Amino acid sequence: MATGLTNVLEEWKCLEEDYQQLQETHRLYLQKLDEISKLQKSCSSSISNQRKRLKEVSHCVIKKCSTGPSDEDDKTLEEIKAKIKTRPNSFSEMEACLPKKNGLYLSLVLGNVNVTFLSKQSKFGYKDEYEKFKLYLTVLLLLFSFMCYFFVSYRFLDAILNFLLVWYYCTLTIRESILITNGSRIKGWWVFHHYVSAFLSGVMLTWPDGNLYKIFRNQFLAYSLYQSFVQCLQCYYQSGCLYRLRALGERHNMDLTVEGFQSWMWKGLTFLLPFLFFGHFWQLFNSVSLFRMAQLPDCKEWQVLMCGLCFLVLFMGNFSTTVAVVRQKMKSRSQKKSL
Repeated sequence: MATGLTNVLEEWKCLEEDYQQLQETHRLYLQKLDEISKLQKSCSSSISNQRKRLKEVSHCVIKKCSTGPSDEDDKTLEEIKAKIKTRPNSFSEMEACLPKKNGLYLSLVLGNVNVTFLSKQSKFGYKDEYEKFKLYLTVLLLLFSFMCYFFVSYRFLDAILNFLLVWYYCTLTIRESILITNGSRIKGWWVFHHYVSAFLSGVMLTWPDGNLYKIFRNQFLAYSLYQSFVQCLQCYYQSGCLYRLRALGERHNMDLTVEGFQSWMWKGLTFLLPFLFFGHFWQLFNSVSLFRMAQLPDCKEWQVLMCGLCFLVLFMGNFSTTVAVVRQKMKSRSQKKSL
């Protein structure tokens, strides 16, 4: 037998052995996958049953307390009530690692695709990729706004900028919804803000080129440039705070920089506050300018009034949220000083 043929046969034999091992590994993988699926259904069913029974027990405890129990019974009931309060959080942590149905928004956008990550590594990887995406796109929007404001004046490039803003905010809403499904505590205004911003950018994209658009163009580009700059500062500050708080064990690992100012780094926050409030009042200024523009006799574009309403909503939401955060911060500082 020729030497070349011998080498081929030996190589094929090794390849066959590896293929047999691959088949066995794949069979074991499918078996474990089926076991995991059954365990997931069992856990979900048990949690649902536990929630139902916990509600029944809670009603019984309230009923027993209202009948005037003895001291010993009262102590036992208080212990049960304390455990009942902590149990829902435990259920939520368990459910964070189990497949669950998508919310209305994800169901409309993605359908019934399962977006629950089953391992912590997958969750943290997606979260870190989200934060990098947010920072990189903010820098890109900053550079594009700078170019449109200082160097070029074409409606076609303005449309590209507005399209990027629409795509950016729509992508953020989808990614944030996936993160919420996987345990991130994004809520309130921080979620609604991106929906309003996506709608505003879409309206700006449809605004036809004309005298009114040209009047508002530079004001909007300057606002976009400033907003991107502040968001870069915000990302840098919040990511640093969040990193230190996670290291100290004071924050949940799936918390995000978008969730607001949640650190004790008051010095850094006071540095940011003037920039933030200036941006908020710039939104109010944009709103007032657009409302005045809408009253002009030659104003026939519906986009003028709609953009004015969007800027007004953004101002009210951002301003009230920032003021609430500052009040909470000052309250916590005064409590620490009193202690």
